[in-house]
Amino acid sequence: MPSPPPPIFDRRLTRLKLARAAAKGAEDFLLVHAIEEFGERLAAIKHEFGVILDAGTPSPRLSARLAELLHPPLLVRMAPLTEVAGGLSLPRLVGDEENLPLAPERFDLAVSALSLQNLNDLPGALVQLRCVLKPDGLFLGCLLGGQTLHELRTALAVAETEVCGGVSPRVAPFADVRDMGGLLQRAGFALPVADSEPVTVRYADIFGLMRDLRAMGAANALVARLRKPSTKGLFIRAAQVYADRFADPDGRVRATFEMIFLSGWAPHESQQKPLAPGSAKMRLADALKIKPAPER
Repeated sequence: MPSPPPPIFDRRLTRLKLARAAAKGAEDFLLVHAIEEFGERLAAIKHEFGVILDAGTPSPRLSARLAELLHPPLLVRMAPLTEVAGGLSLPRLVGDEENLPLAPERFDLAVSALSLQNLNDLPGALVQLRCVLKPDGLFLGCLLGGQTLHELRTALAVAETEVCGGVSPRVAPFADVRDMGGLLQRAGFALPVADSEPVTVRYADIFGLMRDLRAMGAANALVARLRKPSTKGLFIRAAQVYADRFADPDGRVRATFEMIFLSGWAPHESQQKPLAPGSAKMRLADALKIKPAPER
């Protein structure tokens, strides 16, 4: 039996960085954006969600928003680390998306925002999320995609090559949106959809971006990361490269975050089956369970 591939992420370190970020109470603007997008997508779906799972989202804010929007009889939050209740009364447990401590076919809706990109076994986690859904249950996910922080990756690689004579892993590899639909299908989801939305944030310099990444608990947690401290000169050179290549006319630099949104349904006999090209007898809106727009 082949041995499993070596891990990419240090999951213990990831949780430690999230704990430090949570203790400081910093606002994660990417998570805020994901929560708003989830709300809009759920508002367009004709479906009742009575039992909901929030799996691994770094903050309880998504659970709070779902409780406000959907008023479910039961909402369970599986957090990556122990949390203070903070006024939100719901069942909580600490768990890992790579090893869900949950029984199969228990939830009408499972969501996960901005945690799946840190998993060593993303395909396996998607299979487990599909298994905990009831037939015709919905999964909504958001993770960072392949274009995320490409500017930072370039600046650090150029600077490290010049200063150190080589490159070490500093920015995590991210999934490609073109692959995510296939991963959903392999995990057993029906009607899988993956789409991406680039979010561009501007900073005075590279150091402002790095402060934000640390505040979100998103600093380097790669297993193969360089273990000794980097020199000040490396980051000064990286800041110069970043400014030279990715600055706007006003001198501020751009940072790209590609947010990939995923959706898929646990299979059910009531769902529309694929038809031969040209023989469709059902509107796309009906297949996707989208509410009709009100007449004007």
